[in-house]
Amino acid sequence: MFPPIPFRARVLATSIALASPWVAAEEPTTLSAVTVTGDAPDSYRADHASVTGLSDTPLLDTPAAVSVFNAQLLQDQQVRLLSEVLRNDAAVGDSYAPIGYYENFVVRGFSLNAASSYKINGRTITGEQNVALENKEQVEVLKGLAGLQSGVSEPGGVINYQTKRPTDVRSVTVSTDEQGGRYLATDLGTWFGSEQQFGVRTNLAHEDIRSYVDHADGSRDFGSVAFDWNIDPRSSLQLDVEYQHREQRSVPGYQLLGGTEVPHHADPHDLLGYQSWSNPVGITSLNMEGRYHYQLTDDWSAQLSLSRSRVIIDDYSAFPYGCYYGAGCTATTSSFSSSGDYDIYDYRNPDDTRRNDEAEASLSGAFNAFGLRNELDVGVSAFRRTVDQRDAINEYVGSGNIGATPPTYAPYDGSLNHTYRHLDSRQYGLFINDRLHLNEQWQLVLGGREVRLDEKAFDADGGTTRHTQMWEFLPNLAVVYKPTDDLSLYTRYSKGLSLGSEASWFASNAGETLAPTISRQLEVGIKQDWQRLSLGAALFQITQAYQFPRPNGDGTFTYVQQGKQKNIGLELTASGRATERLQLNASVAATRARVTDSGVDAYEGHQAINVPTLRASFYGDYSVPGIDGLALLGGVQYSGKKYANREGTVQVGDYAVFNAGSRYTTRIEGYDTVFRLSVDNLFDKRYWRDVGEYAGDDYLFLGAPRTARLSATVNF
Repeated sequence: MFPPIPFRARVLATSIALASPWVAAEEPTTLSAVTVTGDAPDSYRADHASVTGLSDTPLLDTPAAVSVFNAQLLQDQQVRLLSEVLRNDAAVGDSYAPIGYYENFVVRGFSLNAASSYKINGRTITGEQNVALENKEQVEVLKGLAGLQSGVSEPGGVINYQTKRPTDVRSVTVSTDEQGGRYLATDLGTWFGSEQQFGVRTNLAHEDIRSYVDHADGSRDFGSVAFDWNIDPRSSLQLDVEYQHREQRSVPGYQLLGGTEVPHHADPHDLLGYQSWSNPVGITSLNMEGRYHYQLTDDWSAQLSLSRSRVIIDDYSAFPYGCYYGAGCTATTSSFSSSGDYDIYDYRNPDDTRRNDEAEASLSGAFNAFGLRNELDVGVSAFRRTVDQRDAINEYVGSGNIGATPPTYAPYDGSLNHTYRHLDSRQYGLFINDRLHLNEQWQLVLGGREVRLDEKAFDADGGTTRHTQMWEFLPNLAVVYKPTDDLSLYTRYSKGLSLGSEASWFASNAGETLAPTISRQLEVGIKQDWQRLSLGAALFQITQAYQFPRPNGDGTFTYVQQGKQKNIGLELTASGRATERLQLNASVAATRARVTDSGVDAYEGHQAINVPTLRASFYGDYSVPGIDGLALLGGVQYSGKKYANREGTVQVGDYAVFNAGSRYTTRIEGYDTVFRLSVDNLFDKRYWRDVGEYAGDDYLFLGAPRTARLSATVNF
């Protein structure tokens, strides 16, 4: 029996085999030159997004703020993670996104939820994964409430990945970085059949991750298949399957010194709490989806989609946390000591399995009624999320200090707890959205979703600890005014339903999941397509119940919903081609986030934790005159000061991070070849990128130092 072939070898062999007919072909005949003229493409500009949930509605006519980052931008920036994509949107920030772990984000000042805030092709996936980008055509961000599109979801918004569809493409990309990382990816697609009715596209990738953090190297293997079948002129079927396995030691965050001070002289290369025996975090994900479309008439169509997303997390960490047991520790809250001492825990929670299943059937069409043109979407959906996990092991093994590498301690030698069904959540929905064209300028959008939530939580013995059953109608109402074809103004009211948070481990009601919360949003905006630029501005107000560990005055805490958080903000965006040679993507977000009626005076009257009042982002692509194929790339991300605790007594400074790069397109041996160089954090700025909280505790994460990446893509 032959030994198994490594994944990276299979990727390379597949690429060579599929490319060999073109490599081995005879020398092509040289033809006379042909001159082609036309407008340069608006590479960074998008006019549609599937995240809106509205059938074939241009972004100009969509009464919501939507950001779209397409494949051209993703390739030029050589991104691998969602955090690298979302730095292009000033309304988005990190919200507990450690290196080596799955990432989460804050949008418009509200944290997203891994259970419901992430989608692929409009279907909800388990967010506890770092979704691969090799097979993604674009990444879309719907900012603000998305009850109509998603049912139960967080008020910050929804992030959607749109997959690449079959086309005639054969490309190989190789890449490395200043740490010696290695990356290989292929993109292969074609149409076939007697009438070219079948299409297939495969994306394969292997990455040896060399982290700038000591002892935090890892690896990643990815594969995907997209299949399209044009069954007949009226019906089509699309299937998508993607698999990824990723392993890397997670890099924990810092905590405040003595609960009152930001750590001094922190080094982004250090791995806090390092123990040689600590295993990497392994995340294995499988996302599958099928979509069937049938054109009933010229004006009406029906759609059916089914999806499954499953993630298995082998969660291990030598975790630095608080200072309770070490010499000199006097902490009564979860913070490092004033001199930088911390406890080290052996954390183990393997086989943590999250699964989302979703089905949706919808009908879309247009008709005239009472002299008005109607564009109608109506449908039903069913969604189920299950969580199977153990009660985690979290045993104290020793102590360390942020200024030194800790000694190696003996790991925990006990057995793991058994796996059990922790959560079974089911959601059923009936949605409708009707766009009425009152005249040439005015449109009225009337929509909403009726949600039925049936959710059970269980303990390790199989007993039911909570059973939530509720109905809620989530309206989405908007007015759109278009004085000209390229200009629209809108106002929108929407209501959302979010799952309650789980009480912190140190609260008197630890483990309790609070009741679902209602959120509301008012938004007004303006959009304009000016020449080859898309411009936008949105002013919003979002309110939601405030959830937090309330101090009881005796050193204990109770996790509660009390008071509310109100965020008011202004967002400005621009994307597209500013001149013949310059294209750009830019945004600015100003946010005022306040807590009121919480019953804790210290939490009110100041900006909320981890939300800067001002954030901005700019990225540009300039084609150099006189040198065909050469473009200079670069940009800057700016963030204002942020509070690192709920009391608003500890603050991290503002920062500006500059990035630079280039792209050179040429032909080598008759093949189109693109070289890309990117240097992030050009001036090696030290800054705190994330100072939010997770499970009730405050964490601080350093930004990456200067990093460089070089790649070459060959198109056969």
